[in-house]
Amino acid sequence: MSKIVIVAINAKYVHSSLAAWVIAAGISKYAHNHHDIQIVEATIHNDNAEIANRIAAYAPDIVSISAYIWNASKLPGILSLLKEKLPSAQCILGGPEAVYNERYWLKNGADFVLHGEGEYTFPAFLNQMEQETCHISKTDVIPVDPYTDEYFSTLQGRLAYLETSRGCPFTCAFCLSAGTHVQYFPMETVKAQLLKLSKSDARTIKLVDRTFNCNAQRAYEIFDYMISLETDCCFHFEVAADLFDDRTIALLQSAPPGRIQLEAGLQSFFEPALNASSRKTSLDRVAQNIKALLSAGNIHMHVDLIAGLPHETLGDFKNSFNAAFSLRAHILQLGFLKLLHGSALRKQASELGIVFNEHPPYEIISSPWLSMEDIQILKHAENALQHTYNKGRFITSIEYVLKVTKLRPFDLFYTIGASAPNHGTDLSAYAIEILDICLNLPHVDERTLLDSMVYDWLGMVKGKNMPDRLKNPDIKRNQVVSEVEAYLGRKIRRDEAAVLRSGGVIYVDSRVRNPVTGLYEVRTLPTTPVPPCTSPGHQP
Repeated sequence: MSKIVIVAINAKYVHSSLAAWVIAAGISKYAHNHHDIQIVEATIHNDNAEIANRIAAYAPDIVSISAYIWNASKLPGILSLLKEKLPSAQCILGGPEAVYNERYWLKNGADFVLHGEGEYTFPAFLNQMEQETCHISKTDVIPVDPYTDEYFSTLQGRLAYLETSRGCPFTCAFCLSAGTHVQYFPMETVKAQLLKLSKSDARTIKLVDRTFNCNAQRAYEIFDYMISLETDCCFHFEVAADLFDDRTIALLQSAPPGRIQLEAGLQSFFEPALNASSRKTSLDRVAQNIKALLSAGNIHMHVDLIAGLPHETLGDFKNSFNAAFSLRAHILQLGFLKLLHGSALRKQASELGIVFNEHPPYEIISSPWLSMEDIQILKHAENALQHTYNKGRFITSIEYVLKVTKLRPFDLFYTIGASAPNHGTDLSAYAIEILDICLNLPHVDERTLLDSMVYDWLGMVKGKNMPDRLKNPDIKRNQVVSEVEAYLGRKIRRDEAAVLRSGGVIYVDSRVRNPVTGLYEVRTLPTTPVPPCTSPGHQP
C-alpha cells in the first residue's frame, strides 16, 4: 500500500477540481492493491510553502499534480520544496502542460510524467511499480464515479464540473483537443451524475466537453433531461453555435430562466483567419442561432473571440469584434492567442513569424499581422470590455453613447480602456471616469447620459451609494424615498431610489434579481416619466 496525495492547484477558490477526484476514483477501482489516498486542493494565490506543507503533512510516498497553463509557473517552486521536505517521495505529473513538455518537467522536479487518461494510467503505473500487470483495457471498463460523499463534503458551493464526453472531432490549430476521437460516456451514467450534482450545494455546474453539441441527438437528450430537473443550479455548456438545429433551439428556449449558460467559441468573423486555423464554421448560421437563443431571454450567452490568429490584422479584428458585439450576447470574451505546447499553431509559429511568450500562458507578442502596438490597442479595448459590458455594468449608458456618437463598438471600448484603464479602480471612481470620457464624445447629452448611468447604477449594484456626480442635486432624497415607500408599503434604503434629470422617479427592487443577467430590477414609480430604455439581452 502506498500513501498518495493527489494535488489540484486551481485558478480561483470558486473553482473545484474534477481531475483529482476522477484519478482517485480510478485508483480505487483499478489498482490491484489498496492505497491511502488524500486530495489537496489549493489555488495559484496560495503561497508555495503553504501548499508544500499541506502535502508534506500526510507524509506521502507519491505526490501527483496535474499541470495546466494557469498553475505551471508555480509548479517548479512547489516541486523543489517537496524534494526538500519529502526526499523519498515520488513526484508524478500529468495534464497537458506536462505531457507536451515532459523533458522540461523531468529536469525540474518530476520523477515521472504520465500520459493518457489518468483514471486508467495512474492505477496501471501503480500496478507496474508493484510489479503487477500494467495494462488496463478500456474496452472492459466502466467510467469511474468521482462524485463521492467526500467530494461533496469538500465542494462547499464552488463551481462543479461534469464530463459527458471526451475528445473533439474538429481540428482547430490552437486547441489541444483538435481531431481527437470522441468518447461518449453512457447516457445512464451522465443522467445519474447530473441528478447527483443538481442536488448538491454547487450553484453552477460546468460541463467540460470540448464541443458539447457535436452530436446533436445526444445533446438534445441531455438538455431535455437537465431542463426537467427540479433544481436551482445553472448548467454551463461549451458549444458550436452553428451546429444547433431548430428542434434543439426550440427546446432550449423552453428552459427555466437561468438554467442554461452557453459559451460559443466564435474566435473570428474573418474567414482567412478561420481557414488558417483549420476551423470550419458557418458564420451566417452562428449569427442566426445566437440571436434565436437570445430571443427568449432565458439563456445566458457567452461568445469568444481570439485576437492574434494568422492573417487577421488589427482592422480585420475590429470588424470581427463589431460583428460579434452586434449579436448582444451577455459576455463577449476578447482573448489572445496562446501558443500551447502540443498545438498545431505552436509547431507552425516560427514558420508563420508569430512571436510569443515562452512562459505560461504562452500568449502572442506579435506577428506579421499584429504589431506589439496593435496588441496594446487590443488590450485597452479588452480591459474596458471586461470591466463594463461583461460585468453587466453601464449597459444602458454604453448603448446610448453608441447610438448618438455613431462610434463602432470597438472604438468606444478602446477609448474608455486607453483613457481609464481599470486595474482595481474603485467602482464609484471608475463610473466618474467613464462619465467624463463619454461627455467629451460628440453628440452626447449630459442629462441623458447621467440618467442612463443612474439607471444602470441602481440595477448593477446592491447596497452601494452612487457617486455624488450621478445624484440629482435638486432633489431631496428623503422625500423621494418616502414617496417610493408609500407606494410599495414597505421600507427601502436611501440608495434604492433616485430621481432622473428628466423628472422620473426610479427605484430598484433588490429582492428581484434577473436569473439570466444577474441585474436587479429597476422600476419606474407610476405617474412619472419612463426611464431610459433597457438594452436587449441584459436588462430585465
